[in-house]
Parts: sequence; C-alpha cells; structure tokens
Amino acid sequence: MTGDMEIICIGNELLIGKIANTNAQWMSKRATFLGITVRRITVVSDETEEISSALLEAIERKPQFVITTGGLGPTFDDKTLQGMSSALDRKLEVNENALRMVREKYESYFERDRIKESELTPPRVKMATIPEGTIPIPNPVGTAPAVQAETGATVIVSLPGVPSEMEAIFDQTVAPMLRKASSNVSFYEKRIYLDGIFESSIAPIVDQVMQDNPSIYIKSHPRGIEKKPHLEIHFSLKAATSEKPEEKLEKAANQLARLVAQKGGRVFTETEAAD
Repeated sequence: MTGDMEIICIGNELLIGKIANTNAQWMSKRATFLGITVRRITVVSDETEEISSALLEAIERKPQFVITTGGLGPTFDDKTLQGMSSALDRKLEVNENALRMVREKYESYFERDRIKESELTPPRVKMATIPEGTIPIPNPVGTAPAVQAETGATVIVSLPGVPSEMEAIFDQTVAPMLRKASSNVSFYEKRIYLDGIFESSIAPIVDQVMQDNPSIYIKSHPRGIEKKPHLEIHFSLKAATSEKPEEKLEKAANQLARLVAQKGGRVFTETEAAD
C-alpha cells in the first residue's frame, strides 16, 4: 500500500522505561502531517535476532517505508545494522562512502579540539560497516551515518537514536521521500471542547457526524474528572488543498457542536479553551 509506513524503535532503555519514546511520537506526527499513514510502531531490544525479526515481520506486511531509530553507534550494543544484515540476507562490509563520512566527522572534531585524536579505531569503523547494497546517508548533526535499503517495494531507513540527529536526517532526507509518496496529500485537523456531557452521550452523535461526513475521522478524548466531564473532540482528514479540507472540518465540527448543544452540553473552541 502506498503512502504508509512502520516505525521500529530499538533500545533496551525504551523497554525498561528509562527513556520515554519521544522519537516515535515525533516521527509519527511528522509523517502524518506529510500525508503518510503510520500503520504500526514497534519497540525491540538491542539484540540482533529481535531487530531482524521485527524487520522481517514489517517487510512481510509490505509497507512503503520502514523507519528504524537507534543502534547505529560505535558500542557493542549498537546492533541495528547487524539486524538489517540478517533480515536482508546481505553481508556487512565497510562502505567507502560511509567511511569517508565518519573520517571527515572525526577530523572536524579534531580540528575543533573536541577530541584528542582522529584515528579511525575499530569502534569508529563499525559505524561505516553496513549491509552490502545499502546507501549511507550523511548525518549533519552527529557521527554515525543513517542507512537506506530497498527490498521489494519497501524502503528501509535506519536513523540514529539521538533525537537531534534523527530529526535532522529525517527532515533532510526522509521527509522529501514521504512527501513524494503521499502525492501532496496533507493531514488537517481541528479541535473543539465540550463541558457538561459525558463521552457515552456523545458516542451516537459522533457516529452520526462521521456518517454524514465520510472523509472525516472523529475521536473523543476525556479530559475531565468523574462527575465533571470535559471532552476534547478531535477532527481530522487527509486531503489535497484543492479538496477544501478546512471547510470540510468546519462543517463537521459545526454539526457536532449543534447536536451537542441540543443535549445541553457547552461547546467552546480551541482558542476559548486556551484563554
């Protein structure tokens, strides 16, 4: 299916709760606004077998993109490329372009007195050792290159786990691919807020509004406490600008607000909620 992707986040620190998985949230939101449907987010440990298994399962579902984060560094537990090698059945090899990227980074660090020597030690060469037939992607912020591979109709991009590096490479390299795949469809959203009506009472209203506006997805989010309901209603759709998405969202929101008011609920806008 075109215009869809899966995210695989790699790291024991995510599984034990030491670090919040902010990368997954950032990427899924960014991809969504670029018109891509995120089908699945998976978190696995720093084990070659786990990484390989997650990649194979994702590839079997045939998304257009699989984006991984984490595990590209120089230490023993950075095993993403070993997992990719296993999943794709391609041997690891020192890639000359990747090695040049790593060398230039360390020479730059040395020249700026950030490190005492720029020698390409085995841990540093490890970051340039990637599966055969894959493409290293420059890292404008950090040292380890990202890696791009293709298998069948699926493009795999492995990004570093450091958020600043992941975000920089995503915006520079991944985002243009996603935008092209989405055929310039974008994600649009609108929110309104309700007081004085329980979520169970608006369920049939949401159903009716979605039936009357089939391109709109509506989700209710309880924000209040027991006996004092406060709801956020989130409207969204993916559309081209020519389809007048803002007008469609406004029409659906107005219909729901009118039906809620008839039941005695108070409706207010996002701007009013912020005041």
